[in-house]
Amino acid sequence: MESVVSKVLDDVDIQILDILQKEAQLSNAELARRVNLSPPATHARVKRLESEGFIDRQVAILNQEKLGFDLLCFIFMSTNIHQAEKLEVLEKALEHMPEVLECHCLTGEYDYLLKVAHKDRKGLENFIRKLNRLGITRIQTSLALREIKYSTVLPIWEGEKI
Repeated sequence: MESVVSKVLDDVDIQILDILQKEAQLSNAELARRVNLSPPATHARVKRLESEGFIDRQVAILNQEKLGFDLLCFIFMSTNIHQAEKLEVLEKALEHMPEVLECHCLTGEYDYLLKVAHKDRKGLENFIRKLNRLGITRIQTSLALREIKYSTVLPIWEGEKI
C-alpha cells in the first residue's frame, strides 16, 4: 500500500527533504544542481514544503562537549497528576525548561522521558529539585556514558540503498 506521504510528495520533494535534513546549509543553487531543477523551481518547492509543514525549521546542531555540557541524562518520571488542566501546566513547565532537549509522554511504567543536558552534577541536582516542585512522584535518572549514535535524519529517501 502506498503511503500518504508519497501521494502528497513526489520523488524530487523527498530528495530535497532528504538533502536538507543532512545539509541544511546548502545554497539553493547547489540544492537545485543536486536534484536537477532550476534554482527558482527548487526555491519554490522548498518554500512549499515549509508552508505545508514538512520542514519545521532549520537549525545548527551544536557540539555539547565543546560547550561544556558534560552530563547528558535520561530521566524517567512518574506523576500522580491526572487532571488534564494540571497535566497541561506540568507539560508547559517542562517545555519551557532550557535544560530539556526532548520530552516524551510514555505508556508503561513511567509517564514521561526527558533528555536533558547539564554542565555538571550541581546543575543536574538543581534540575531534579525543580522537577520535585512540579509534583513528580518518581524520578529515575540515567547518565549517558558515551554516545554511540546521534542523528536527526529520518530514513525517507529510498534512493540510497545499502
